[in-house]
Amino acid sequence: DRLVEVFALVSDLGSEKRARVREQVLRKLFRTLSYGAAMDSERDFVRSQWETTIIPACISRGANASPAEQYASCRVLEMTSVVLGDDNMEDYWEALIKPLTQMVKATGRAPAVRCAALRALSMTTFICADGSSEQIAVSNLCEAACAETFRGDVTPATLRATALDCWALLSTTLHDATLAGNSEGVGRGVVLLPLLQQCLNHTSVDLRSAAGECVALIHESRLNLGIVEDGNESTPTNTTERRFRRGSWDGSEWEVMMDEVKQRVAELSNESGHHMSKKAKKEQRATFREFMATIVNDEAPHEEVSVRGGSITLRSWRQVIQLNFIRHCLQGGFQNHLMFNSTLRIMFGITFTVSDRNSQLEKRLLLSKTSDAAKLADKNLTRQRRTRTNVKNHFLTVDGDDI
Repeated sequence: DRLVEVFALVSDLGSEKRARVREQVLRKLFRTLSYGAAMDSERDFVRSQWETTIIPACISRGANASPAEQYASCRVLEMTSVVLGDDNMEDYWEALIKPLTQMVKATGRAPAVRCAALRALSMTTFICADGSSEQIAVSNLCEAACAETFRGDVTPATLRATALDCWALLSTTLHDATLAGNSEGVGRGVVLLPLLQQCLNHTSVDLRSAAGECVALIHESRLNLGIVEDGNESTPTNTTERRFRRGSWDGSEWEVMMDEVKQRVAELSNESGHHMSKKAKKEQRATFREFMATIVNDEAPHEEVSVRGGSITLRSWRQVIQLNFIRHCLQGGFQNHLMFNSTLRIMFGITFTVSDRNSQLEKRLLLSKTSDAAKLADKNLTRQRRTRTNVKNHFLTVDGDDI
């Protein structure tokens, strides 16, 4: 079994002196967890090995490891949290909170390593942590890391963008009133609005996009408050009803700021100029048009994700943010885990079973005339025909010599 073989390699990393080899083994473990650890039997095996194999391999060397090895370790830890699921995995979160927090706070480490550590910590908190106090602690770390300065140094734009992405993921678990505020107090997200407005004017495209996503999440929660207060939370509403019936910013101390944010989001959705590449401008326009639909027009997002056997329909920014974060973590194993990982199937309400029919991709890979399987079969038939022809044309003389 490939999973057992890879874990055997990982268990020997403690005696391996070459950093390059350690990094390669960790990357191999990441790919194996991504593609080959979605079934319940495979996940049970990982649950029996994380404490004795994964944690020592990823944490033991600490700052002595190379940046590439540290990055690979963080990616493995993030992937492991998805594989383990939320079945009494509080011990896994407790094993990671201290070393990963130290890694994020270490200003001397590579920004990519700090970003990977924060994503791993946030994913583990999102899936494995039980109480709200754990999520609040990590959210506080994200809010500190997305500021202009962090621990006395200027915060890299990549770390700020990652911190906002992680903050958005953890905020999807909060109640609308806790995130967007109500008549009794100010929400956690509302307090962050001045910083988000500042990030929307930053030169980094990733930071602007992360800030826009956070604003869309906060605004969506603010819109939802009106329906809750009216007692019609389950009643579906169209765009007009969303705008005029639900909670709004009108009359609040944040009204002027939100108007400025809406104007900035509209500008970014149509931005032009020569300071960005054509591809970057196209991506930014598409991204901010989705944000503008919610922030300016009060429309709910609508996204469909195809899975073998059916599709998932996302109708809120909470679901979109969760799915995108998990997609970024799983990479090539995303579809496989959506089909078989019970934690993700419950999270996104997947009830259909995997179809027995081949998907379009599988048909292209297996049944097409240009597929590798068809080419191999053609070569075998050609070789067989050549052999038969040679046998027919093989003659011997009376003396036993070939003609």
